[in-house]
Amino acid sequence: MHVAPFKRASVGYEPEARNGEVYDGESLSYSESGVGDAAETNARDTGTGKRGKWKFRRNSASQNKDNGLATRLGNNEDSNGGCGGLEGKDPETNDPVHLKRRVGLVSGVALIVGTMIGSGIFVSPSGLLIRTGSIGMSFLVWTACGVLSLCGALAYAELGTMNTSSGAEYAYFMDAFGAPPAFLFSWTSTLVLKPSQMAIICLSFAQYAVEAFAAECEPPEHLVKLVGLLAITVILLINCYSVNLATGVQNAFTAAKLIAILVIIAGGIWSLSKGNTQHLHGAFDTMDGSNVVNIGRLATAFYTGLWAYDGWNNLNYVTEEIKDPSKNLPRSIMIGIPLVTVCYALINLSYLAVMSPTEMIESEAVAVVRMIIDSNVPLKI
Repeated sequence: MHVAPFKRASVGYEPEARNGEVYDGESLSYSESGVGDAAETNARDTGTGKRGKWKFRRNSASQNKDNGLATRLGNNEDSNGGCGGLEGKDPETNDPVHLKRRVGLVSGVALIVGTMIGSGIFVSPSGLLIRTGSIGMSFLVWTACGVLSLCGALAYAELGTMNTSSGAEYAYFMDAFGAPPAFLFSWTSTLVLKPSQMAIICLSFAQYAVEAFAAECEPPEHLVKLVGLLAITVILLINCYSVNLATGVQNAFTAAKLIAILVIIAGGIWSLSKGNTQHLHGAFDTMDGSNVVNIGRLATAFYTGLWAYDGWNNLNYVTEEIKDPSKNLPRSIMIGIPLVTVCYALINLSYLAVMSPTEMIESEAVAVVRMIIDSNVPLKI
């Protein structure tokens, strides 16, 4: 029986094949009955004139190969940096291009809390109190900053569940506007924004770390910069070495900061329980005696407070590494940011339990200057 060459419309002409033979992982079989639909190629038996059809059966190897090809074509179909460039295989697969999902709910909360709580809460209260002019207004600004941070983080959570690529703003700019704005933001963030933020954080850490060992004298400037540089180097090496190690270190430092904050809060509550509430009377009375709220100074107070909340969007930078991001990303945000807001409010309350507003304004770093727990137990942060 002569077999007509098999024609495959989507690819082109294939070499002649016989019944039961396999070509490139695809087997052909011939049926005497039925005409077949548009997806199957008809063949005519030249000896009898009967119409038959070739059935096209795909084996698993060929199917996997074509699926991989389709995925690559889908990823490259938008050469201008649209949605196609951001889609790919799920990171749960063994594709070496993607990172493994190792960040769970606890690690996600720890990342948010750990990156938000830093030097800001120990430095910002004095500046915020100066700009608001009253204790009550400063508490309102602290709370409002927490609400604003939560709203922004929930918007990012919506973006992160729609686009699970890591990179946060870069991925979203690429998805919405294409490559030029995305790369412009990426380079601006890499060369200007992130280095300046990291420099402030590391220098603050180095300043307090050196002062802990040189409390009686002014720490040398070059030593502070050297310690800050060393801190950046250690963090870099840890993150390059292992995601698990970096997550563990993040969780450990977050726990340490929360313990320190709980100690401060416990000391403040203990002081309040002994009746030290004199600084909380007349909370909305301005320190300069006027009843006029300066809108410009209030706006800068929000700027100062939001610095202490900076880091609410950092979880979106590792969306690709989050387990079940559609659930754990918003849950981590809903747990982490309210926790930070409550901690900040209680810390400021603890400050006022042992310090007057004037003392808070005059101090460079609130937690370093004053004893929080008791007059006989100094605590340095």
